[in-house]
Amino acid sequence: MKKLKIGFRVFVFIVFGLLLHYVLPQHDVVRITGLSDRIVTLSSFQRYFYAQTDAGESEGAIRDIRLINTERKRTYLLGLIRSGEGLMVYRNEDTGWIWPPYFKFDSSNLEAEVQALSADPEQWVSITHYGWRIPFLTLYPNAISVKEVSGPDYRPVPYFNIAFFLFLIVGIVFVRKLWEQFRERTVDPILDSAGHRVDEVQAGVAARKGRITRWLDTWRSKK
Repeated sequence: MKKLKIGFRVFVFIVFGLLLHYVLPQHDVVRITGLSDRIVTLSSFQRYFYAQTDAGESEGAIRDIRLINTERKRTYLLGLIRSGEGLMVYRNEDTGWIWPPYFKFDSSNLEAEVQALSADPEQWVSITHYGWRIPFLTLYPNAISVKEVSGPDYRPVPYFNIAFFLFLIVGIVFVRKLWEQFRERTVDPILDSAGHRVDEVQAGVAARKGRITRWLDTWRSKK
């Protein structure tokens, strides 16, 4: 039973960690190499990872995806660790009011901004995005914003993620303390009362059983 509880906690931790890694903003230092469009027919599975069409347009299985082609500095742990260089392709689409709550409605404006920045091939930018790049599923991280930086050695600080995890830790500690107080004041007294009642019932049953046994013993002695 103990191993089952540990396994369940590990499973919940992994699922929650993957969810946070997907939805939390990440910052890549990249050099824009070009823009492109791609017509794709989304499968039912892919729709879970793609956001939506531009605000005001009708939703459908066939999607015209805006892509941003870049050369980037490889990063890990939400951008805190860097290792070498590589290529990365981002998609550029609205999130609207749906999950995750980035409330992005300006994909066209972002495309124009990226196109202007790509005019200088030596210009490095910090691109904020969420999501994963999974080539065999044709999935791309979604670009949220872009800004000019001093060069490839620029290191963006994930202020939002730091604040989020601090808030999460404080929230977990707070909820744990509330639960401990609730258990101490409410649950434990109820369990203790229930335990006393069970003991009283068992004691009463034993007493009645003893009286019946003594009564039967009196009949046995007469015989």
